[in-house]
Amino acid sequence: MPELPDIEAYALALDRVIGGHTLLWLQLNHPFLLRSVEVPPEAALQSRIVAVQRYGKRIALEFSNNLFYVFHLMIAGRFKWKPESGTGKVAAPGAPPGRSSSKSGVLARLGFESGVLTLTEAGSKRRASLHVVTGAEQAAALSRGGIELLDSGTTLADFNAALQSENHTLKRSLTDPRLFSGIGNSYSDEILFAAQLSPFSMSQSISETEASRLFSAAVDVLREWMDRLLAEAGTKFPTKVTAFRDEMHVHGKHNQPCDVCGTPVQRIRYAENECNYCPTCQTGGKIYADRALSRLLKNDWPRTVEELERLDRPPRT
Repeated sequence: MPELPDIEAYALALDRVIGGHTLLWLQLNHPFLLRSVEVPPEAALQSRIVAVQRYGKRIALEFSNNLFYVFHLMIAGRFKWKPESGTGKVAAPGAPPGRSSSKSGVLARLGFESGVLTLTEAGSKRRASLHVVTGAEQAAALSRGGIELLDSGTTLADFNAALQSENHTLKRSLTDPRLFSGIGNSYSDEILFAAQLSPFSMSQSISETEASRLFSAAVDVLREWMDRLLAEAGTKFPTKVTAFRDEMHVHGKHNQPCDVCGTPVQRIRYAENECNYCPTCQTGGKIYADRALSRLLKNDWPRTVEELERLDRPPRT
């Protein structure tokens, strides 16, 4: 799922290519994309884009007639941009939406005089959404209310208040949009690694020093990756929006050596997510049970780094 750094990169790129331009036509290819009924999406036609904003993991297009298109990309939603060809002719919407467009993953197309914005979603599940609302207040209400860690006014006290408001694992707390805005599976792993904290420590049990370390790590990781992705995209529209990047320390690095201590990175899978961590740097050498594998291996499941290392050693001859 695109998280805060990716969404910010999208928002800045969208503002650059469609900001100030008029929505000329709209093509919705999937009936479940539109999640609101009060305002028809066609009401924004012939209106200009006056701002592109991020609300949590959502992107909002603000029109000159005070309407907002609020998109949530969920896990597999992505934007694609095709600029105007230079002929001065506005691209036509093409054939009416049908089964072929829906199956291909093209959920919507928005035509501007500057080019065509396409919303796609990989896979067969359709989870991406579009809400059409009136006014900034209704648009902001779609956000879950978590604090923005990169806002200049956000303090350690604000962070602690959100963290201590409920007693959950640190992994769950960081990814709860009611507590913290824009953090998902990928960057929570990186934040916890940077803070050298176990993803399964309880939020109300960590010390003040650990909470301060977690706050600093969250701000630093999010800012570093936002700057990195913006520099990577440059003046181009973002095309590499993924949860797995080679430069990450632990996320997506299962069984690869930790680049700090060399211990193989461990992974726990649950539902459609996963948790990646270094047992030496984060859990004091403890290896947490993966539900599927630990049940299969039972007593053979390694519970410490030492047991894991013994499994990797060749048998004596």
